[in-house]
Amino acid sequence: MYDEPIELLFLPGGCEEVARNLKANLSTALFASALFCLLAVVALCGVSVAHAQLPMPGAQTDAPNPLTDTTVNPGKALLFQLEARFAKDVAARGGAAFADWFAGDGVSLGNGAAPNIGKVAVARSATWSPKDYQLTWTPTDAMMGPSGDMGYTWGHYEGHSKDANGKPITTTGRYITMWRREPDGNWKVVLDAGSNEPPSAGDCCKLPAGN
Repeated sequence: MYDEPIELLFLPGGCEEVARNLKANLSTALFASALFCLLAVVALCGVSVAHAQLPMPGAQTDAPNPLTDTTVNPGKALLFQLEARFAKDVAARGGAAFADWFAGDGVSLGNGAAPNIGKVAVARSATWSPKDYQLTWTPTDAMMGPSGDMGYTWGHYEGHSKDANGKPITTTGRYITMWRREPDGNWKVVLDAGSNEPPSAGDCCKLPAGN
């Protein structure tokens, strides 16, 4: 039923690469079954990103924190809980923890890098120690699918490391993570994709003035 070609979404800024990688590197079946998640990529690159944005460190805001807002629906709350556990584990154990959260058929799409298809490939690429590289992220929003066994989160990430001279290096960007409940009841990552923000472009996901 999904034999028709799916046209690439044209997205602003560095976020277009995420959609291009999704189309080029996922199987047709997985791409089609996750079609609703692509809407998050559009949101990630310019549709209502202020809807539930977590505040950046030190920022002042009156908007509710989506991780502590008790009014969110149960599906979204579950996805936020998964994100919090995922991030805590990665902060403690580094790349090994990152790979452990992937399903056997999971895919990771890194900025400007070849896709890692399958948990084994993800583990081979995620070899960093939390002493050398610190990856942190905060979800901006989440949506659970109608069946209740698949959903996505998206938000902002930061990577912190040092160069050969000990000078701090920071990379920032946007990500989307797709979650699936496995037959044993555990939730695993089936897709994680990120796109670095241009160094001088500010927030790649802001709508142009007047829109």
